[in-house]
Amino acid sequence: GTLLNLSVSDHGRSDSLLLSWDEPEGGAEGYSLALSSLGSGTPLQNGSAGPNITSFWFHGLTPGMRYEIEVTATLACMETTSQTVTAQTSPSPVRNLSLNSGGSSAVLHASWAHAHGQRDGYDLALYHSDSQTLVRNASVLPNASTFLFDGLLAGSEYALKVSTLAGSSQASTSIHQWTAPSIPTQLRLSPGSSTSLVASWAGAGGAAWLHLALHNLLTQTVTTTLSARRGLTSYTFQHLHPGTQYWLGLSATSGPYTMVGPNATAWTYPLSPGNVTLSAAEEQNSLQARWSTPAGERDFYLVTLQEGEDSVPTRNISVSGDNGHVTFHGLSPGKQYSVQVTAVAGPYRASARSTAAWTQPLAPSDVSLSSQGSPYSLLASWEEATGEGYVVALSPMEHPMKNSSLLKDVTNFTYKGLRPGTLYTFEVSTVAGPYTSSPRRITNWTYPLPPEQVTLSNQGRSTALQASWRATPAGSTGYTGTLRETKSQEQVRNMTVGNNWMNVTFEDLVPGRQYTLEMAAMAGPYRSPVRSATDWTYPLAPAGVTLTNTRRPLGLSAFWDKDAGDVDQFHLQLYSKSHPAQRNISVGPNTHNFTFLGLSPGIQYFLKVTVLAGPYRSASHFATEWTYPLSLANVSVQPGQRPQELHVSWVESGGGRDHLVQLSVAESLSIIRNVSVPRGVNQLDLEGLVPGSRYRVEIISQAGPHRTSSQTAIGYTVPLPPLSLSASPVSTAWALAVHWETPPGQRDGYRLSVHEEGSSAPARNLEAGKDSTNVTLARLEPGTCYLVGIWAVAGPYRSLPKNITGCTVPAAPTNLSLTNPGSSSELYTCWNKPPGRRDHYRVILYSLSIQSRDQVQTLSPDAQNITWTHLEAGSRFAVQVTAVKGLFEASSTNVTQWTYPLAPANLTLSSPSASMLQASWAATGRGAEGYVVDVYDTDSSSHVARMVLGGDARSHTFRNLSPGTRYSMAVRATAGPFHISTPNFTHCTREYDALLC
Repeated sequence: GTLLNLSVSDHGRSDSLLLSWDEPEGGAEGYSLALSSLGSGTPLQNGSAGPNITSFWFHGLTPGMRYEIEVTATLACMETTSQTVTAQTSPSPVRNLSLNSGGSSAVLHASWAHAHGQRDGYDLALYHSDSQTLVRNASVLPNASTFLFDGLLAGSEYALKVSTLAGSSQASTSIHQWTAPSIPTQLRLSPGSSTSLVASWAGAGGAAWLHLALHNLLTQTVTTTLSARRGLTSYTFQHLHPGTQYWLGLSATSGPYTMVGPNATAWTYPLSPGNVTLSAAEEQNSLQARWSTPAGERDFYLVTLQEGEDSVPTRNISVSGDNGHVTFHGLSPGKQYSVQVTAVAGPYRASARSTAAWTQPLAPSDVSLSSQGSPYSLLASWEEATGEGYVVALSPMEHPMKNSSLLKDVTNFTYKGLRPGTLYTFEVSTVAGPYTSSPRRITNWTYPLPPEQVTLSNQGRSTALQASWRATPAGSTGYTGTLRETKSQEQVRNMTVGNNWMNVTFEDLVPGRQYTLEMAAMAGPYRSPVRSATDWTYPLAPAGVTLTNTRRPLGLSAFWDKDAGDVDQFHLQLYSKSHPAQRNISVGPNTHNFTFLGLSPGIQYFLKVTVLAGPYRSASHFATEWTYPLSLANVSVQPGQRPQELHVSWVESGGGRDHLVQLSVAESLSIIRNVSVPRGVNQLDLEGLVPGSRYRVEIISQAGPHRTSSQTAIGYTVPLPPLSLSASPVSTAWALAVHWETPPGQRDGYRLSVHEEGSSAPARNLEAGKDSTNVTLARLEPGTCYLVGIWAVAGPYRSLPKNITGCTVPAAPTNLSLTNPGSSSELYTCWNKPPGRRDHYRVILYSLSIQSRDQVQTLSPDAQNITWTHLEAGSRFAVQVTAVKGLFEASSTNVTQWTYPLAPANLTLSSPSASMLQASWAATGRGAEGYVVDVYDTDSSSHVARMVLGGDARSHTFRNLSPGTRYSMAVRATAGPFHISTPNFTHCTREYDALLC
């Protein structure tokens, strides 16, 4: 048959097929077409086409379906030719294609809805968008609707092309999607400089874009934002603030995904402070560090104080970042310091150091100046003080110092070749840098040389030894001695005397004892080697030697007391005036009695006991068989507690049963009182006596038939003070009259003292008889107050004082004058300063011309003049000056004076007739004492007339003048000796009642 050359195409349409054929030769009358599913044989669509038609569309087909199309051509002559062709419609693309990462950075999940129609399968092609490379190609079954792509790059954009396959045709659908970005790791932010930060990170390939935001944490503002493409691993932020903390945030972006990444904080390096100085502060042991604040910020300053040349840190202080100074207190004196100021910003620091400064040194402590026992050297030593060295000086007291410098390691120095027994002053100061401490001063003495030719002698005394010596050849401040008992070496007495002493007497020693004196010279606290001397005191004669009868007949027992002193032995000598026989016995020092036997009875024996001590001896008084009482010793009569009392006291010497105290008035010797007191009482108060009287006291000791009287003692009762004391000035003289009333009792007289108040001169002393009741104190200063004291005197005693203050009348001012200095309103008063004193002057100016108020002025006591102002012109005044002292006054005589008058005013002249001239004027102020009017002939200048008028006159008419003559006239105001005139005025008299001039 004829070939139709069938061809099928879909022209990109999945539900249609275009069948085309070639027209057969000779043409065709028409065509019939049948479309059926391949292999089914059942026509699905039939169609026909007319002649000249060579194509036909089958619509409404199933995409991707295989079809069989038979075309039958009707040829001429009813012949037909058929031809079959198979064709397949294009598949439909998938629907609802999606590609989703699900938040994963390495996986994309593809899903779709199946396409309408038939298909053979799906072809999936995944491309990397940036590189346009095929990443994955997969074919899946026609019923698959999902596919998982894994192992992808993070943060990358992919394009997925899903092709529906049907035969040789396909229909594709594409979609783009991103994998989730991966977060960069190992983000670091570190300072590059004081104004830059370097950010770095790892894993930067997992995101398309990196976004960086740098925040200033101090101001809470965003400083810099940056977006960087994939692959950037570091960035430097410039132009930042020094010493400021920044926060860097990083986020990764890929397509619609943004992942917040890590953040980091860092500080820029701070700038170091400038102009760091360290200097002394106002307080002691303080230094102040100062610096200038650099640009930028900082958390704080760390101020480190460093000590010494090695700059050892000793103190740290943190201060705020806006501070510029800090003061270190309580530093070690005399040390070198420097300061390092560190600006701290986060973990970073920037430091600057100062130059060295010193604290004021302290003077060395524990300064000592030791003589070490040497008369010629002194060792100065001190505790080491912090500093560079020392300045030392040694000189005798009150001599200028000479300084020496020592290194700081030296803490002692020995001065040699010094003068013995001399006080030296040593000064040491610490030097540290530019400072020198106040000196630490100490004094000490060199050892003195010992005294020479030391001797000790009793000079016949039993309780005293005199030591003497020769002065040391060099210096000393005195001498010291120790008196010891030679036998026991017990110290008895110490004595210290000045260096001008050459001897001293030791009193109250034990009689008959041997003593050794150790003498040394002193200089300050030091003593020279000692020099010794020894001697005995004279032994005391035995006391209380008595002879008493023993029970045996013809025996006498001798008894004696050894109350004080040492003895080597006692020698007893017993004799009687009735018998020449004498017995001498020596006994040991501890024997205090001895019995003599074989004596004759009825004989008065006498016993003498002699004490021997060393080379010296002393004998007792003779004792008989009768013991006579000893008289009382140290009888004393003193005034009692009141003026009517006497206090009698005595010391009992032993013996006696009682005492009789006899009192008598000293002048009469008659006993006025007997008082018996028992033994053991040693004082008595006698009351009810006359004050200020002289009495005699005698005490009689009684023992058996024998009486012994004491020595007579004289005493006074204290007198009573004067009564009603007064002191008044004597009006006619500069004196004070002192009066008093006689007190009860007696007295020897009165004693007065006069002392000028406010004066350092000694008081005047006066005496008055016992019957006096007044005295006039003459030759006193006028206007002066005196303190007058008076006592009643009796014997050595005087009464309590009575005091009063009196003032003399002041002296009146002299040579008072009141002068006019040429003024109409002022007067000048002066006077001579009178002798003595005064409280003030009262000056009164009296007006004698008018009834005006007097002027009173109070002036200082040294004033001598006063000027009165604003007075009435032409007035007479009187002045009086009064000196005032307390209530007393003394006035000068009055003197008077005038003020100058004022010239008359408004002088006018007129001629009421041919022979008359009339003058009239007005008074100025209060006027004048009087007026004088003078008339002169103008042509001849001769004086024509004068009229003296009273102070009330205001006009005057001169008569009998020449008609038609020119006259001149003047009016003078007068006040006392002073006057003042108007100018001359001229006028003519009338001529025959006609005015010619």
